Amino acid sequence: MAYSRAGYTLYFISYFLSGLFLFLILRLGWAAKFRDIAEDFSDKKWIQGFIFVPLLFLTIGVLKLPLRLYWHAVSVHYEQSIQGWGSWFWDWTKGQLLGMGFGIVLVLILFAVMRRSPRRWWLYFWFPAVLIFFGVIVIAPLVIDPLFNKFEPLSDKHADLVAAIEKLTEHAGVPIPRDRMFLMLASQKTNAINAYVTGLGASKRVVIWDTTIQKMSNEEALFIVGHELGHYILGHVRQGFFVGAAGLLLALYFLFRGLHWALDRWAKDWKLYGQEDWASLAVLLLLLQALLFVSSPVISGYSRMQEHAADIYGLEVIHGLVPNSAEVAAHAFQVLGELDLSDPNPPPFITFWLYSHPPLADRLVFAHSYDPWSKGQSPKYVK
Repeated sequence: MAYSRAGYTLYFISYFLSGLFLFLILRLGWAAKFRDIAEDFSDKKWIQGFIFVPLLFLTIGVLKLPLRLYWHAVSVHYEQSIQGWGSWFWDWTKGQLLGMGFGIVLVLILFAVMRRSPRRWWLYFWFPAVLIFFGVIVIAPLVIDPLFNKFEPLSDKHADLVAAIEKLTEHAGVPIPRDRMFLMLASQKTNAINAYVTGLGASKRVVIWDTTIQKMSNEEALFIVGHELGHYILGHVRQGFFVGAAGLLLALYFLFRGLHWALDRWAKDWKLYGQEDWASLAVLLLLLQALLFVSSPVISGYSRMQEHAADIYGLEVIHGLVPNSAEVAAHAFQVLGELDLSDPNPPPFITFWLYSHPPLADRLVFAHSYDPWSKGQSPKYVK
């Protein structure tokens, strides 16, 4: 309970402080100063972007670093993380460099489009942004994820589990190749257990943490795999991409309107000379921070819907293959909650606002109660 409540508190503090930092960067003239440095360095816009974006992003990253340090300390204290500070800081550095790299590309495109179409940049920028968004999803399992964790084919060390998964997918009628199943060596950094599905097209894969296999029975691990196969087979990554693309278009229009509203009121105070000013990026980031916060319940609710569907799929796909499958699934949730220190009964507001999964107590009860077979009903996904 203490660990969960620390996480809830830090979530809201983090959003508040992130917005405050961006406001101060504007109010104290730091954004304008970074712009002046970039413009004094070169007359070429693309070079200015290469100077301005890292200055702004690094400043934000350093200001938020104490929060990140505090959360890692809390995770170590509650024995969720076993990662040393040197390793943790190297991961943080890699994250900052990746953020700067993608940020430079996106910002250069954004401001180029903004200069060509001051009134419709939000629409024209959406097209390359979606393509970049798609590219990141595709390459993340191949290029980005291995920068932070080690992966290996699941069949290398757990051929028996792979064989069981193959029976599972054959039962579902949608076989998944062995080369799409991976083991993540999470035990080098954490005591938590997890699994996930990621990627699109040729990079699509199911990933199981080695801690999950170490700390669960084979039957419980198989249910977790069944849940992740549900994401895979039900196309949740693909659906998430299209929903995200639609949300991005709405967000960009909001940023367009919000930027002009803010500039009309505070451009002089913040030493900004228009939307094409590099320093106006800080305004866009502040607006984006506010938008992400208020849209959190919608994003969380959509994720909970997908996770519930994956729970149903997992229960259905192991039925008849795993003895006492409902009890096995319920106990898997029990183990997951105990090892990951999950709040068994979070406040309804917290669930509504930030829970990407249904509370584990609800999932455990559902695993016990979901039984269409004894009621003569047809299963929803696995016939």
